Amino acid sequence: MQLNQRTVFIVSDSTGITAETFSHSVLSQFSKSFEFQQIREPFITTAEKAKEVAKKINELAERQKNPPIVFSTLVKQDILTYVKESNCVFLDIFGTCVSQLESALDTKSEPTIGMSHLSASSEAYRNRIEAINFSLAHDDGQFIHGLKEADVILVGVSRCGKTPTSLYLAMQYAIKAANFPLIPEDFERGSLPKTLQPFRNKLFGLSIQPDRLSEVRNERRPNSRYATLEQCLYEVAEAERLMRREGIEWLSTTTKSIEEISTTVLQILGLNKSSY
Repeated sequence: MQLNQRTVFIVSDSTGITAETFSHSVLSQFSKSFEFQQIREPFITTAEKAKEVAKKINELAERQKNPPIVFSTLVKQDILTYVKESNCVFLDIFGTCVSQLESALDTKSEPTIGMSHLSASSEAYRNRIEAINFSLAHDDGQFIHGLKEADVILVGVSRCGKTPTSLYLAMQYAIKAANFPLIPEDFERGSLPKTLQPFRNKLFGLSIQPDRLSEVRNERRPNSRYATLEQCLYEVAEAERLMRREGIEWLSTTTKSIEEISTTVLQILGLNKSSY
């Protein structure tokens, strides 16, 4: 079945990440019927830039015979108005929430461009950068001397999703996440590497279905023993057996997004850090 096509504009006075994330969540509810082409318009901070975006929207609306959908996090009314009055379906993400909060709090908001993102000079931003550097330095067990500083240490077989999860936790939540591979030598010995044993309370395991692991490994090392289904079956089974024996909480990453994995890790380990 051919899907209907619609154009979506992400319009923001900053990076547009908030609007883009929100749009993905909302538009996914219509993915069986529509295919959405996304156009990003970040850093719309002046009336001139807003007029240019409005012109693009109007031209596309005329050409496609359908008004584009606009997700906006613009906060200044004199800029927002140009886009809102173009030929579009306008979704004001901040405005809808802010107006209700103004009423509930009995206080007028003070719209400021870029306030939804961290200042590069703020402590929260510095903590995030520090966490990213920590996760990069402690990727794949390459640096073991700073593990006592870790908030969490992810363990699992090679290519099960440890590195992207570590980086997401660092970037989004300022979590110092190390990751450490479980390898055949660990399975033969039947115990955790000695390096990890003092930090059992920080360990969280990731696993994956063997057939999916084989696909991922074949992309990295095609036609190698490392990527064979037989090897993947063995490693996954042994890693899960080891994690059960050691009492390590774990989950399968096969059908989960990085966001879902990270949220589960935070919830189970009680790492209640803010994402902003």
